Amino acid sequence: MALVRAAERAGRAVVDQVVLGYEDRFLRRKRLMTEGGQGVLVNLAETVSAEAGDAFELLDGRLILIEAAAEPVLEVRGDLPRLAWHIGNRHTPCEIATDHLVIRDDHVLKAMLLQLGAQVTHAMAPFRPEGGAYGHGRTMGHDHGHGHVPHVFSLSHGHGPLNVQTHAFRRVEDEPEPAEE
Repeated sequence: MALVRAAERAGRAVVDQVVLGYEDRFLRRKRLMTEGGQGVLVNLAETVSAEAGDAFELLDGRLILIEAAAEPVLEVRGDLPRLAWHIGNRHTPCEIATDHLVIRDDHVLKAMLLQLGAQVTHAMAPFRPEGGAYGHGRTMGHDHGHGHVPHVFSLSHGHGPLNVQTHAFRRVEDEPEPAEE
């Protein structure tokens, strides 16, 4: 199976489609159900960020179109350059339109944006954020040129191990420590 970008599939007919949310469009190997009820196994050589309009090419050459699913988002209006800076400063994916910004529904970010004077409305719409300068669709695998090396380490705090993975400036906790009682 291969991913065919929208620009590369011009004129090729599609036989079916899958409707995927933002997180679901970031994949390498996954079983999907098409709108026509056909099960397909996506098995790509590497993880990709598929966009609406791209297609999966089956082994026999048929194309399955990828559509973006409607999902809970926030439409943000106001001083867009300033609001976009604050959203970007939190490394939050953001869709940019001429008169508004769109982010995934998040009550913490909504509160921050309201405090900054933004007008924020809830909507159900496909989420198609900017891809960033370092990757197609996601800002995956980039570094800021500071010599950061991803690594994994484990700590023990008497409540079992805490596994932490660091990459650039992020920390992801696999198993958070239980709350003190």
